[in-house]
Amino acid sequence: MKLSTLQCNIIPMVLGLVLASPCVYAQNEVTPEQVQAALPRLERFTEEALQKTGVPGLAIAVVYQDEVVYLKGFGVREAGKSERVTENTVFQLASMSKPVGSTVIAALVDDGVVAWDDRIVDLNPEFQMFDPWVTNHVTVRDLYAHRSGLPSDAGNDLEGLGYERDEILRRLRFLEPGGDFRASYAYSNFGMTAGAVAAAKAAGKTWEEVSEEQVYGPLGMSSTSSRYEDFVAQENRAHLHILVGGEWTPKLIRDADAQSPAGGVSSSARDLAQWVRLQLGNGTFGGEQVISEDALAQTHQPNILSGTHPITANSTFYGLGWTVGYDDAGRLRLGHAGAFSVGARTVVNLIPSEDLGIVVLSNAFPTGVPEAIADTFFDLVHEGEPTRDWLATWNKLFDQLAAGFTSGAAQYAQPPATPSTALPNASYVGTYTNDYVGDIEVANENGELTLLLGPQQQAFPLTHYDRDVFLYYPSPESPTVPGVANFTVAADQQTTQVVIEGLNQSTFTRVSATEEAP
Repeated sequence: MKLSTLQCNIIPMVLGLVLASPCVYAQNEVTPEQVQAALPRLERFTEEALQKTGVPGLAIAVVYQDEVVYLKGFGVREAGKSERVTENTVFQLASMSKPVGSTVIAALVDDGVVAWDDRIVDLNPEFQMFDPWVTNHVTVRDLYAHRSGLPSDAGNDLEGLGYERDEILRRLRFLEPGGDFRASYAYSNFGMTAGAVAAAKAAGKTWEEVSEEQVYGPLGMSSTSSRYEDFVAQENRAHLHILVGGEWTPKLIRDADAQSPAGGVSSSARDLAQWVRLQLGNGTFGGEQVISEDALAQTHQPNILSGTHPITANSTFYGLGWTVGYDDAGRLRLGHAGAFSVGARTVVNLIPSEDLGIVVLSNAFPTGVPEAIADTFFDLVHEGEPTRDWLATWNKLFDQLAAGFTSGAAQYAQPPATPSTALPNASYVGTYTNDYVGDIEVANENGELTLLLGPQQQAFPLTHYDRDVFLYYPSPESPTVPGVANFTVAADQQTTQVVIEGLNQSTFTRVSATEEAP
């Protein structure tokens, strides 16, 4: 499969002098013999990787020239139990849901329900952003390319507090921009979700219904869903695992329904192989044009510079739900990874010019095993040998990532040698408010301060650190990483506000007895 004329014209303009046009390399092809020779070595590498890392289980699908040439599960669905992972085991995809979701939008574009450059306010008049001008101009494309100006991870903290999707999207209007509209890249689950919800609204259906009707049903993806309840109803499903005392443990769950278009899909290797066939086939599946080539091709084109590859340092771009990059040979690489810090890691990588793609699903985090498998496979196909120890390389990066999660703990691991005494509890007790997060409460329960957050009033004990600074521990997957509550105290020893560092550095103003919280 060669790059389309549209891609050949657009990509060099976007890249400028950063990289040569990938069309120079459009003749790069691999043979069936190269692919077949790589498959048994891929299997051995996978078995060795699981043995070295202890990752409980994973599943792999390889597609080449519109055929599923490899499909297999490894290991177990849940550590300590005997049920094996198969090609039909359903995994939570986390952010690998994004290119799946952009495929749904492409189908709606093909049907004429929406266009990539439709304004969100025309599809969903209730949507607002902080800047009214941006509200009136932001499009489906902007939100799917992470170039709306929303701060990185906008809305994730509200999801963690228990807010539901519609309320999280409503509250995005209170967040000041994190960057310039259409000129800065910032990864946003709920920005993308806003774009998906608007497109589904234009279809007169929910996102979950549209996904089933437009993609999962037509491709025969019978085990795939955008609803958490459907995932937990699957008997053959993979459990999430995190490291506890050096052992992979199925300790936590993750319901991602609030951000379903960006992180809530669950699927099997078998189902995803059919989706990869659609991608590599330019929208054809089973000999039929399921989605028009142009509508789908737009998802594969770079829309904004997103950074550099963490290993090769090559420039990377974001398309519409896809990461767009180029390897050292100039081959266009499409991909996306997904992760839940509570225990999932997934990846898809495609080389369209070679009709070749791989999906790797695992039930553990942090681990670089999925990326290592994908990169080793492509090396085996192209070079006959791995060009580096991809497992060690990727695991080192994920170790650094995990260390970054806990770096905030170091600052507060030990209180000051001579901490200043806190004021009496009554000085801190009260209701505080913030437009984005809403109301929070500081309560005095049995002589101990407690922070109450979110619509369900989740309770977190406050531990004194120094004078008017207190710590709380909001994340079950990172129990040693604190949030910080820093109170401002007036001359009368009554607090006027509190800054919560774990909630977007939000400042909450005390609500006086004569005021009502908004």
